[in-house]
Amino acid sequence: MKQPHLLIHRYKWYEIIGIYAGILIFLTFVLAPFVEGFLVSLKPLSQLFSSPYRFIPEHGSFEAYRTMWISVPGFARYIFNSFFISTIVTAVVLVLVIPASYAFARFEFKGAGLLLGAFLAVNMFSGAVLLIPLFRLMRTLGLLNTYFAIMVPGVAFLIPSAIWLLRTYMMRIPRELDEAAFVDGASHFYTLRRVILPIAMPGIMVVAITTFIGSYAQQFIFALTFNSKTEFAPLPVGLFAYFGRQEVVWNELMAASFVGIAPAMIVIFFLQRYLVSGLTAGAVKQ
Repeated sequence: MKQPHLLIHRYKWYEIIGIYAGILIFLTFVLAPFVEGFLVSLKPLSQLFSSPYRFIPEHGSFEAYRTMWISVPGFARYIFNSFFISTIVTAVVLVLVIPASYAFARFEFKGAGLLLGAFLAVNMFSGAVLLIPLFRLMRTLGLLNTYFAIMVPGVAFLIPSAIWLLRTYMMRIPRELDEAAFVDGASHFYTLRRVILPIAMPGIMVVAITTFIGSYAQQFIFALTFNSKTEFAPLPVGLFAYFGRQEVVWNELMAASFVGIAPAMIVIFFLQRYLVSGLTAGAVKQ
């Protein structure tokens, strides 16, 4: 089998230049907002609306990263809440999705296609559409102003896409492995735990990372509606505090945003090799 890095030699020099130019343009559009946001966090507030606008800050400093903790007391609590909620949501989603994905990938039962279609349809609805019925449900269950008020909707909205993603990965695992385990007398649960899970671990890690990021990003609307206590509020609510009545403290807001996403970036950094291997598994024919 040809090594992937040797495939670049199949292109002519001008084609290689075009490929790298396209990648550079793509990365420019993707990374430009983050670069601008970081530069804004280094600027004094007086320079943000100066004319002409300076892209590179003059006399930039990390002062906003210090003052943001003073402007919004308890900001560390907001970060902890987001990380805690996302971790629990990810764990619950994996516990529910792994056996469900195995069932959809291996068993043929009536209504399976209809259920998968329903899961896909759920992702088309915005959480804002269901806020009123969800609020009444949370109030009836006594979950308002608790972590569960944010976790339960997060789990419900992230399960459908997780099932689709992990089911597709499990369908690539040869059925002969299951049959060999059944011949030896293994049950479906034993086969899933000892045969399928080790092989599907890259796919599971992809689902875990995407679920964690999704939970970390979608907490604002649920937290703002179902929670009124600071002790349970996640990061997006803390960032909302930088929007004042008269002005928005943009440099501190950008600084707080970068500090807030640091836990998610650390998780992705340490698990990126699993993410890459999970996304590319089965893409190259051996």
